[in-house]
Amino acid sequence: MFGKRYLLVSAGLFAALYCFGQAAGPSAFLSSASGEDGFGPTPLAPGNGEPAPEAVTLQDALARAQKIYSPYLSTVTDARLAHEDYRQARNGMLPSISYHQEYLGTEGNGKTPNGRYVTNDGVHVYRAWGVFRQDFPPGFFSGAPYKRAAAAAAIADAKAEIARRGLVVTVTKAFYTLVAAQRKYATAQQSRSLAQRFLENTRNLERGGEVAHADVIKAQVQLDQQQVAFEEAELAMTNAHLALAALISPNLDQNFTAVDDMDHAPVLPPLEEVKRLAARNNQDVRAALETLEMAKQDVTIARAGFFPTLSFTGNYGIEANAFALHSRAAAFPELGPLPNLGYFITGTLDIPIWNWGTTRSKLHQAEYRRRQAEADLSQAQRDALNNLYSYYNEAAAARTEVQQLREAADLASESLRLTNLRYQAGEATVLEVVDAQSTLAAARNAYDDGLARYWVALANLGTLTGVFPQ
Repeated sequence: MFGKRYLLVSAGLFAALYCFGQAAGPSAFLSSASGEDGFGPTPLAPGNGEPAPEAVTLQDALARAQKIYSPYLSTVTDARLAHEDYRQARNGMLPSISYHQEYLGTEGNGKTPNGRYVTNDGVHVYRAWGVFRQDFPPGFFSGAPYKRAAAAAAIADAKAEIARRGLVVTVTKAFYTLVAAQRKYATAQQSRSLAQRFLENTRNLERGGEVAHADVIKAQVQLDQQQVAFEEAELAMTNAHLALAALISPNLDQNFTAVDDMDHAPVLPPLEEVKRLAARNNQDVRAALETLEMAKQDVTIARAGFFPTLSFTGNYGIEANAFALHSRAAAFPELGPLPNLGYFITGTLDIPIWNWGTTRSKLHQAEYRRRQAEADLSQAQRDALNNLYSYYNEAAAARTEVQQLREAADLASESLRLTNLRYQAGEATVLEVVDAQSTLAAARNAYDDGLARYWVALANLGTLTGVFPQ
């Protein structure tokens, strides 16, 4: 008689638990949650004229972050500056043309047409020159400054690409941390709701004298624990939402929702394909190669310091006492008008003789940097190979665990269904059913964490290959 009455009073609780156990799967259980019936987070709703929250995908988040994330933008700026240095180095190897004009007014002495300053031919001197100049600094004929600037620009490009790939990892981690937190919030909300119903049923049973007060205490403890878990899940979701907003919103606008596509993770490519992509697209190795090239050009430039420096300047125009094509010379007025337009050429040769070993010291510095660049390149190649296998193994393990966690969640769902049937037949207690429900919630949380880990592992692998989750 006691067992029949116990089952009749607990029928409502069984129905709720049985419906919970019949969820289609871990992803369907979470993606169909809503905030109005106690089975999920309440979505952001517009109010007081506030627009509806915008649905943001991972690709949307990446595009937004690239526009506002300061560390990444700093590397882009450095790359642009390096390209301007490259253009300046290229232009510095070409001749320059300029226009020069002067007027020199000298106080006269009152007796001769010459001024009081003997450096001038007359009281009035006019200069109007077109200047053509070509410098041949050390390393000019080897093109070392130009090659060095090109290598520096390539290094800056590689660092900008490294920063972009790192940003992908950061945003991917923040995005799927938020998605997983939303799913955990839905699970915690449903677990709290079921714990509340269980407490109400145990109180009804206690009033009917069919269960001891100890069962009510256990139910109250369980509800308190579920309430704490719910609050922690809500806090985690809020913090994850704020962290993503800091990456993608310039004014920290949180009026958006993250599109839950976590179940549609890309397939992990074969290892051989990953190796091929990494060999072609690894930016760390590329930066190390360009650094070595720049160090080699520094050695060439430093060695050229032992050789002469040549410069050539050609001027064409006038330098006369009148601003005209023809005029009388102040010193020889009897010769009549003479042509003013003409040219003069200046060639300069500087030969280094002695500077107390400074040039040789600079050469030694450049050689030290070159040897260090060679060591850095070797280290970068070893690190790239190590990271390739490490990241790939991480992604492969995460993929395998996701499959296992999905199976565990499905088995937990089936276990809850069977426990409900045993409860129907009077062979299990309510606590066993609730324990099965808690196991299912834990299994689904683990499955969500595994999916997020797999997405981040793919993003980490993309830092080597340049191919990111789609």
